[in-house]
Amino acid sequence: MAELNTNDSGGGKGGKVRSKKQNSKVDLTAMVDLAFLLITFFMLTTTLSKPQAMPLGLPDKDPKADEKPMKVDEKRTMTIMMGENNKLIYYMGLLEAPIAGPKDIAYGKEGIRKELLSRKKSVIEYTGNKDKGIIVIIKPGKKSKYKNLVDILDEMAISGVGTYAIVNDFLPKETELLEKK
Repeated sequence: MAELNTNDSGGGKGGKVRSKKQNSKVDLTAMVDLAFLLITFFMLTTTLSKPQAMPLGLPDKDPKADEKPMKVDEKRTMTIMMGENNKLIYYMGLLEAPIAGPKDIAYGKEGIRKELLSRKKSVIEYTGNKDKGIIVIIKPGKKSKYKNLVDILDEMAISGVGTYAIVNDFLPKETELLEKK
């Protein structure tokens, strides 16, 4: 048991006999128990509530790294363009000679997710290698909303697409597609 003892001895001069004062005792056991309980509670809650963030790899800021363009198989690429009013357009391959699309599509389970899963499966069948899956290029327009970009990134995680890039360069034909309707 924890206690607080104060030892006041009146050992001064004189021969008077005084009554002895009782030592005051404060029982600190309950306070120590409460402190350990609070420490345990806060340690558990901080370890259980980890931040819900998605890792995002960013390119190097080295200007020399941009000199070599990366060659990618057009049959593996899917481009998703986002415009204003929740507009979403996708196409497979190059825009000049697309394999599929360009098509307007909706966000969500029956829209872009269904298309991502089917295209991912067809690309894996084409390459014959799970490591060489689909490559998605995400192009948010100037008038698109941040929420839509977050929704597309969530769809990438849900669909299991491992290789994707956010690009803000639009071809003139892509800009025309977004401005239609």
